[in-house]
Amino acid sequence: MSTVTPKAQASIEEDRRRLAQQVRAAGSSFYWAMRLMSAERRAALFAIYAFCRDVDDIADGPLLGTEKIAALKDWRQHIDGLYDGKAGDDPLDRQLLAAIGGFGLLKDDFTAVIRGMEMDAEGPIRAPSYDQLIDYCDCVASAVGRLCVRVFGAPEAEGRRLSDHLGKALQLTNIIRDVEEDADMGRLYLPRDLLIEAGIHDTDPQTVAHAPGLPLARQALAKQAEAEFNAARQALKACHEGDLRPAAIMMHVYHQIFLRMRDKGFKAPHRSGFGPLMSKGEKLWIAAKIALGGRSWRIST
Repeated sequence: MSTVTPKAQASIEEDRRRLAQQVRAAGSSFYWAMRLMSAERRAALFAIYAFCRDVDDIADGPLLGTEKIAALKDWRQHIDGLYDGKAGDDPLDRQLLAAIGGFGLLKDDFTAVIRGMEMDAEGPIRAPSYDQLIDYCDCVASAVGRLCVRVFGAPEAEGRRLSDHLGKALQLTNIIRDVEEDADMGRLYLPRDLLIEAGIHDTDPQTVAHAPGLPLARQALAKQAEAEFNAARQALKACHEGDLRPAAIMMHVYHQIFLRMRDKGFKAPHRSGFGPLMSKGEKLWIAAKIALGGRSWRIST
């Protein structure tokens, strides 16, 4: 049996501290949800978050498209190296390597996240087909969930079902909410078929963002989002192992955001969009309620 020397343990703790600072500084709404976990699980979640934030910043950043693709290719090679047991001299590298070994994280899920970012980097997504949209959601959201549920300790089949449905529910909610913000980046994630059904035949993001039929297109996509929330809720209830409180918190928060958009008839009150739909205090209240509720959250979701 190998033992960790005091010096090595101090180095591990310093890596974890630095990653925790990065996650907190990033302003993640779910920092406190991740804080609920044990030290090892929390460190793994912070590493997953930091990886996702890094590749997302590449896709959304100011680099040229070719530069973004090159940077994401570097991350692919980096992930290959981690699965060969090679970690660079960086806290994120070391913590990702520890998470991969400690929780059996799958390489395919990391590369799926990168593929989703490549979709954005290769050229703005504009009015995709429904199948293309679902593939995108799987990459940028469900794949992240598949990494996280392994850290949560969920059973394989139930955890995958939860991550697949919850990831799509969260990402579809983001897409419904952020049409105006995405348009400013030249992106339009609403499926073309739903736009046409809503009487919108243009695919220019700014035109769509201010089209009279936009609430109808949002409402149509909301039907799928609600179905994904319902399926995720059932999957969560079926998970009788693991600590899934962070997943429950994310579900509660995003479903409240979804319901508040629905209450507005999916009509954004400002040209810039919906604006804040939930305060930080409300999110913290949901997190505290679930954190202190024992196992009752499994029933109340």
